[in-house]
Amino acid sequence: MSAALILSDAFDADSLRRLAKGCRNAKQSRRLLAIAAVYDGMNRADAAKVGGMDRQTLRDWVLRFNEQGTDGLVDIKATGAPMRLSPEQLEEFVAIVETGPDPEKDGVSVWRSQDLVRVIQERFGVSYKERGVRDLLRRMGYVRISGRPQHPEQKPEVIDAFKKTSPQPLAAHVGHLPKNKPIEIWWQDEARLGQKNGLARLWAKKGTRPRLPADQRYKNAYLFGAICPARGVGAGLMMPFANTQAMQMHLEEVSRTVARGAHAVVLMDRAGWHTTSRLNVPKNITILLLPSKSPELNPVENIWQYLRGTFLSNRVFEDYAAILDAGCQAWKSLSANPTIIHSIGMRKWAQEGQNYTKGVKF
Repeated sequence: MSAALILSDAFDADSLRRLAKGCRNAKQSRRLLAIAAVYDGMNRADAAKVGGMDRQTLRDWVLRFNEQGTDGLVDIKATGAPMRLSPEQLEEFVAIVETGPDPEKDGVSVWRSQDLVRVIQERFGVSYKERGVRDLLRRMGYVRISGRPQHPEQKPEVIDAFKKTSPQPLAAHVGHLPKNKPIEIWWQDEARLGQKNGLARLWAKKGTRPRLPADQRYKNAYLFGAICPARGVGAGLMMPFANTQAMQMHLEEVSRTVARGAHAVVLMDRAGWHTTSRLNVPKNITILLLPSKSPELNPVENIWQYLRGTFLSNRVFEDYAAILDAGCQAWKSLSANPTIIHSIGMRKWAQEGQNYTKGVKF
């Protein structure tokens, strides 16, 4: 027969139940209630059931409770295995991850776990499993995410300069407007949607490789999209071509979506149909062109990633009408979720530069 549980006399059943009622840690709360039941004289098996544990586990928690009080009923976060790389080696490894692989030397364009296992072994003589490498990367704050698009000939200094000086060209473009005119910041871009569609990752049983439909036909259409992150609204059109006529119709759609009495500054890239003098820009819109070769400045690029990954990938479109329907439905789903538009579309550097002129309301 196991020995009786001896409890600290610093607490009683009522005090523990009061603590459990106000406790935000669900596991700690259950343990408090289980020990309170022991204070009331309940046998160990039944008290353990109150806390959702077995008798031996309850005994272990009681011992910690007697030694540390109620703080002893909180799970201790595991520290994990000790670091096998020295601080100097870890710093070098971070540089390797940040720099990325050399396709000719390393044979890959993106680091995989097995590649980093090999690099660590060759460079530092330390053996890691793939899971260990992934844990190491997480401990250093790395996660596996999709990158933003970047033009191969991009000049970073041009991007940084635009972010720092964006209020000046914005001020120049809207300086003719009345002093108290509300200004909205919009972002615009186009995406080609077609039968030759992409494949996106999906949840599946470990060890399986699901088969996904892939079409080799080439019918396509263009989704013209613009968003106002501050308001969480968007304006979109599905068009057969990306040209001046389609752009004109899209600007008119944006114009109708701008808040009554407000003026929209629409930031977009330098595509030919954006810069042509044949565009008749609506009176409540001003176009502000982004620097060349800088797609990551435009959050609509990330909107396209979201739409493709959520609504448009892993599908086959039977004909042109199906492409139009899918694009329209995807944009409607986005428009129905202002939180997504705000989350994806907000750019801190753009919003900080909005209140650059006293009396201009954004």
